[in-house]
Amino acid sequence: MRRLLPLLILLIGALAAGVAFWTYSELTTPYYSPGGSEIFIEIPRGAGTRDIAGLLQAGGAIRHALPFVLYVKWTGLDRRLQAGEYRFAEPANPSQVAGRLLSGDVYYRTITIPEGLTALETVDLLSRNGIGDRQELERLLRRVEWIADLDPEAGSLEGYLFPETYRFPRRIGPEEVLKAMVREFRQRFSPLWAAGPQPENRRARDIVILASLVEKEARNSGERRLVSSVMWNRLRLRMPLACDPTIIYALKQNGTYDGNLRRQDLEIDSPYNSYRRLGLPPSPIANPGEDSLQAALSPTATAYLYYVSKNDGTHVFSRDLNSHLAAVARYQRGASRPKSR
Repeated sequence: MRRLLPLLILLIGALAAGVAFWTYSELTTPYYSPGGSEIFIEIPRGAGTRDIAGLLQAGGAIRHALPFVLYVKWTGLDRRLQAGEYRFAEPANPSQVAGRLLSGDVYYRTITIPEGLTALETVDLLSRNGIGDRQELERLLRRVEWIADLDPEAGSLEGYLFPETYRFPRRIGPEEVLKAMVREFRQRFSPLWAAGPQPENRRARDIVILASLVEKEARNSGERRLVSSVMWNRLRLRMPLACDPTIIYALKQNGTYDGNLRRQDLEIDSPYNSYRRLGLPPSPIANPGEDSLQAALSPTATAYLYYVSKNDGTHVFSRDLNSHLAAVARYQRGASRPKSR
């Protein structure tokens, strides 16, 4: 036994050195074995270190579970790894993988919803970017109970899907997507509404409707409160709003809008025809952003009743018809139809 003891110690030392070398090699050598161009691994909440390592190994992010477990235990990271879905698209060693789980580098789909889209245009954009099924999203637009306190007369979520850049988990359901957009609307609109007082003692739904008109009419953010002023002044005097975007919205609802607005379109029989009907249209015509909501709530105090496009994204505002017609003659001469109100 005395003769074998040195040999045994040598063998144990060699084994330990081999394990240390293997562990070091595994920790420092990048590994990636996907079934395709990328892999997604879901780390559930409450998962232990060994469970996490098993998921990473099964998914192809690491070669062996043991080096990962040893590393996070030795560095004290085992209680700080964050849950979520992670995307791997290139080789990484276990310490790099652990670093991503430590920082919570969870995979999200990022999408920007521009201001002024209709609800149908919004769900179309979502579905084309792989976020929800188009038919299911469209069906969910009727979930008006989500906004019943704001707009008890709403027939859809039109106007309440807030335009913003969103980060959605890859597997998020369509209901959660639209609820997130409604929730964002509430978070933006509530402080504006609470600041009060509201113009003409109007209801929240009236503000959202008028804000949607402002959104479509005023490309220049600096003019939105002026456009809002014209609209409120016209409503107060019981003048038609004469707002082209309401006609376009009606044509879109009918599936007859081809990108052009013609004189005969101004005669269509529709509750959205703001040339023939007084007051606000029956619903928002788009999803307004925060600037337009603020403009609807806080219009500039003016006596303006008209505005005409200068064809550069800005308008000339007038108090009386004669001044307005002069501006139309100056800026819209030769146009097929004056862009004026």
